[in-house]
Amino acid sequence: MKVVMYATASCPYCMRARRLLDKKGVTYQEINVDDDPALWDEMQRVSKRNTVPQIFIDDFHVGGFDDMAELDMEGRLDELLGLV
Repeated sequence: MKVVMYATASCPYCMRARRLLDKKGVTYQEINVDDDPALWDEMQRVSKRNTVPQIFIDDFHVGGFDDMAELDMEGRLDELLGLV
């Protein structure tokens, strides 16, 4: 299982996403789009969204922090992360 998060350093939703993934003990790849327009463009192309964070678990596009938190509240995030 591979988790990738497109993020910026100062975005509060990115910070929340990091905390949730860290709490779950999940290793993730963070792609910082702060100062790289090409990475921002890549994020928009693969996610079809223009806000951070954008989170992927394997080939599944979770969406942003709110989407990931909703999956967690529904009890579906742990399954996606391979924690059950």
